[in-house]
Amino acid sequence: MMTSMEPRVSHPRNTNPIRQSCQHCFLLVKWIPVVFIMSIIAWSYYAYVYELCILTVNSVLDQIIYLAGYHLIFVIFMWSYIKTIFTDVGGVPPEFKLPQSLYDRLNEADSEGTTRQLLDSFARNLPVSNTTMNGAARYCEKCYHVKPDRTHHCSVCRKCVPKMDHHCPWVNNCVAFKNYKFFVLFLGYGLIYCIFISLTSLQYFVAFWKFTSQGHLEGMGKFHILFLFFVAVMFAISLGSLFSYHCYLITKNRSTLESFRAPIFHSGPDKDGFSLGRYNNFQEVFGDNKALWFLPIFTSMGDGLKFPIRSMTCYEAMGNTQQSLGDGVTFPQRCLDEDSQQLLASNQRWSDTESPPPERHQVTVLIEDDSD
Repeated sequence: MMTSMEPRVSHPRNTNPIRQSCQHCFLLVKWIPVVFIMSIIAWSYYAYVYELCILTVNSVLDQIIYLAGYHLIFVIFMWSYIKTIFTDVGGVPPEFKLPQSLYDRLNEADSEGTTRQLLDSFARNLPVSNTTMNGAARYCEKCYHVKPDRTHHCSVCRKCVPKMDHHCPWVNNCVAFKNYKFFVLFLGYGLIYCIFISLTSLQYFVAFWKFTSQGHLEGMGKFHILFLFFVAVMFAISLGSLFSYHCYLITKNRSTLESFRAPIFHSGPDKDGFSLGRYNNFQEVFGDNKALWFLPIFTSMGDGLKFPIRSMTCYEAMGNTQQSLGDGVTFPQRCLDEDSQQLLASNQRWSDTESPPPERHQVTVLIEDDSD
């Protein structure tokens, strides 16, 4: 029953000054982790460039090498971080929104069966294959729409987010379809950034503990280099574990949420339901343009709403490596059961003894399955 849901009517904007002040305070508080990370990065820049390279390193050649390598990594690291923070993760298209007439009927429904029937009837015309535990269409009672595949509601962002991985306080944003590549690059380049600082400052860190006069390790400069090394090593360990975990998720084509709760298809739960093989899974996040793989430029395949799923018969050949696995709106699908076929209405099935119509150029594509 939907009687607990409020009607979708317009309300005048709340002008309560106390409430508005609380909302502004909440928005500011959410930026505290980002400000903390930016402060650490700013201090590391000062400590490495000025205290280490300019005041401590004696060799001009070493100074040039250290500064050139550092700034190259620093620029792409910050580029990835900023893109992760400020990329709009998007939302659900209007066609998934329930019309007012259907919403009213849901409010008037007197049983769960009636509610499910109404939602399933509406979802039948939408490109969705994921369901709830009982096989019903996934519906968001806060946003009033059917959820596209891999879409989840974020309580912090207060909206449904396409292919949501998790909400990260360190970027004050959801990590989702549109910025997942940037987030992974941020972790990867952050790890390289920390390793580079650790390796190049190691000899001066050792010199500090040996109480030698190598370079200009005197006064506060010694403590800047000491803490720079410690902080770089600690962050490298943390970023290394997180980066490795997300590399694993990419090879399996899973989000963090899907790794804890398998997406449910009409055939049942399946953690590998969207896996197309390691290389294709990698391409779904990083695209098929190798020149842009490791740059924080959006190259992901699809539109964040429709995704390939396992074991499909693909219609249209996919041999051209310059073509993405989808067209940015629709994707080839694998292993579709009869209900999914009706929902997606994009592929046709033939028995083993039948042949596809020649004008459709049906091609069976074998994609490796990397399931453990």
